[in-house]
Formats: sequence, C-alpha cells, structure tokens
Amino acid sequence: MIFPHENLKNFKDAGKKILEYLHNHLGFSLWMITRTEGNDWIVLQTEDHGYGVKSGQVFNWDDSYCSQMVLGNGPRIAPDSEEIPVYAKAGINKFVDIKAYIGQPLFNEDGSLFGTLCAIDPSPQPQSIEGASDLLELFSSLLSRILQNELKINEQKRISEKFQMDSLTDHLTGIFNRRAWDNLLDLEENRCKIYGHPTTIIIIDLNDLKYVNDKFGHSEGDRIIQKTAQILKKSVRSGDLVARLGGDEFGILNIETNLENTQKLANRILESFHKVGINAAIGIAVREPDKSLQQTLIEADKQMYKNKLKIKSGFVDN
Repeated sequence: MIFPHENLKNFKDAGKKILEYLHNHLGFSLWMITRTEGNDWIVLQTEDHGYGVKSGQVFNWDDSYCSQMVLGNGPRIAPDSEEIPVYAKAGINKFVDIKAYIGQPLFNEDGSLFGTLCAIDPSPQPQSIEGASDLLELFSSLLSRILQNELKINEQKRISEKFQMDSLTDHLTGIFNRRAWDNLLDLEENRCKIYGHPTTIIIIDLNDLKYVNDKFGHSEGDRIIQKTAQILKKSVRSGDLVARLGGDEFGILNIETNLENTQKLANRILESFHKVGINAAIGIAVREPDKSLQQTLIEADKQMYKNKLKIKSGFVDN
C-alpha cells in the first residue's frame, strides 16, 4: 500500500495524498484536481510549487489542455507540450507558462465528466514520464470511485441533517426556520468547497402582506404565508432546502444545479403564486467558486429587493 488505507476513504484527504505522492515521484510544479461546470474549470485541490494556483480559482475550460485531452485531441502525457499542436495553440498559454503536461479524466457514476487530475510544468520533462501512464490511470480511477461513493453518501447525509433539524421548524408553516437554514447552509458550503458543485439560492418576499393583515386580519395573512410554504415545498426537489427566513421572507437552497435550472424553478413558482393570487418578489443568485453561500445569499437578497422595487414602480407585472 502506498498510503494508510484510512486516508483513501475521503475524497479530500485522498486527493491531497495522491497529489503529494505524484509530485514527489514525478515532479511537475503544479498538480491539480479540478471540476468542470459548463465552461468553468474549477480548481478543487492543488499541490503547487511555483505557479501560485489555489483552490477555488476558475479558468476557462475551452482554453485548457484538459479540454482537448478528454476529447482525444491530445495525449494524456506530453513531456514537451509545445510539440503537440493543439496544446501549443491552447488559450491558457497566454496566462500560464506550460512546457509539459499530464492529464487524466475523472468521471461521475453515470460516465459523464466530473473533472480532471492534471499537472503542468514550465520546463519540458524526460520522455520517461510516459511510463507512468498506468499509475496515473490507477489514481484517476481510484479518485473517481471514491468521489462516486462519497456523492452517494452525501445524499444520505443531507437527509440525516434534515432529520436532525426537524425540531427547528417554523410553527406556522412547518418548514425550517432561520436557525435551521443557517446551519444547513454551513454544512452545504463545506460540500461546495470540496466538490465544486454549483448551488443556487432563491429568496422570496411576499408583497402587500401588511396591507392584507390590516384590511383582512392576521388570520388571512397567516393563510397566505402557509399557502406560500406549501407551494414552495411542492415545487422543489426532495434534496433541496426550503425555509421561512422571517415574517414574509422565504429561502430555497437549490442544491447541485445551475442558474438556468433555478430560473425555470423560479418561473414555475411565480406561475403557481399567480394562480392563487399571491404577489411576491424573487431574487436568484448562484454560488461562484470563489464565493461562499453566505455571499450568495446576500446577492440573492439584493436581487429580490431590486425586483420588489420594480414591482412597486409598476415596471414588472406579478
């Protein structure tokens, strides 16, 4: 065994050990584990000795050597990358000095691309590194397997975490309250950092609730709040999080999805609101790799407030 077995059970720790091992045995100034999301090439982990690349940085996937490697346009090991035309022409060369390259794909359980295990160096490397192809394939397969198992476990963890938070529910609606929201948001933030998956936040704020309370009584206002919660719960997936954040404000944590899908969800919610006469403003934000979910929450809240002002000004029909 190269490492103690217990260090290979966890994707983050296994990645760290593997990157350290590969640097010590094969050299190269930078080793990385990355994730692809659209055209974002997200750095999850690094073993860096000169490039200054850190976890959380995002590069353009189409500019990378790895994008050509996974298409089969370039070799997985290039001792002198300038001899490979598709690598020599890659856009990333404008920003990073690369003369040698190693890359291996990492896969999701369904066979789709998760990201890459890769390395670069500012100097050409000995031709003998091509002999490490079996070792590199073994490590990429190992990381992919650990990743797949861990992502399955995370689904169960989210269910367990919600059960643990069951006591932290809003008495009126039965959905999670602000304290549960904050706790679960922190737990999901840790997963975002490790796996780089996109996660979005929707903030919903009811319009004219004070008017309803004043004219029709608080019982009618409570009914609208309860109906809002019911619609939100029915609209999201089982793994997503719905919470009442304040009097007339709600939040949705849309896990492992992109902005486009979340916008579709928001549109469906607004249609459901319209059918039952609920007037609300919605704000959406996606977690960027270099930002936290707390920052995403602030951005979603700002977008909600902007839309609320537009609705009040008559520029948006709701």
